[in-house]
Amino acid sequence: MLVAVEAPSGSCAKGSALTKLTKRNSKKEKSHPWRMCPAGEHWVVTHPRHVTPSKKNPKGVTIVEGHCRDNPSRKDQIYPEEIQKIALKHFNKLKYLPVSDNLDRKKGNDYDKLIAGWTKFWNEVLKTDESLDLNLVKALVKTESEFKEKAKNRAGKRNWARGLMQLTDETIKILKDEKGELKDFLVNIDQNDANDPNLNICAGIRWLFHKKKLLEHKLHRKVSWEEAVMEYKSYTRDLKMGKNRAMEQRDKFLELYKRLQR
Repeated sequence: MLVAVEAPSGSCAKGSALTKLTKRNSKKEKSHPWRMCPAGEHWVVTHPRHVTPSKKNPKGVTIVEGHCRDNPSRKDQIYPEEIQKIALKHFNKLKYLPVSDNLDRKKGNDYDKLIAGWTKFWNEVLKTDESLDLNLVKALVKTESEFKEKAKNRAGKRNWARGLMQLTDETIKILKDEKGELKDFLVNIDQNDANDPNLNICAGIRWLFHKKKLLEHKLHRKVSWEEAVMEYKSYTRDLKMGKNRAMEQRDKFLELYKRLQR
């Protein structure tokens, strides 16, 4: 499910905006070929701006063309508008998708392109030793939300888990915190955005990469993606203690992942 982001009516200078964008991008390197802006900048969509009314502009509204804007943090950050544009432009062209198995849910195959696209994107941006398998992500989505876009569950006091990959409110804050634990490649979404499948999966996969990195730092060794999933689900400690629920959830996930690998 890909959702278009429409520019306000009245915009008539898309060509010039793209020309300016191309010139700027030629000077700096992008973190990924799909990105619209070079590293350290983010895309701002075409939008109206209110100005003081005048004879030439009695309505007091002018149209600001889409453009790249510097990130104050100088870090690589991606915002909802660009996330939507990337999916619309590139994901229908992907050759490799998760296995076509709805995992016993009506909408089980609806998000395969989003899973494939953002798995490919983050694999290529973050460049870990072992690439993330898109079928693993599909099994994770199934066990987190049963493919329900607006799934919402309590994740602690004043903390909710939302959407397909059950992003918590705390996770959403960390993903966009310019002074927080993510050193680079931030995802700037809010709680409402977490109900959008495209935004949720983009942010969720980025969070999975981060959880793998945190677990490796904690254990002082390389960990598998299966272990990273258990850390994502906050079951690492419970598994070590042999708690039944954690073991049941691990086995459920592994069974689904193996089903997609057959």
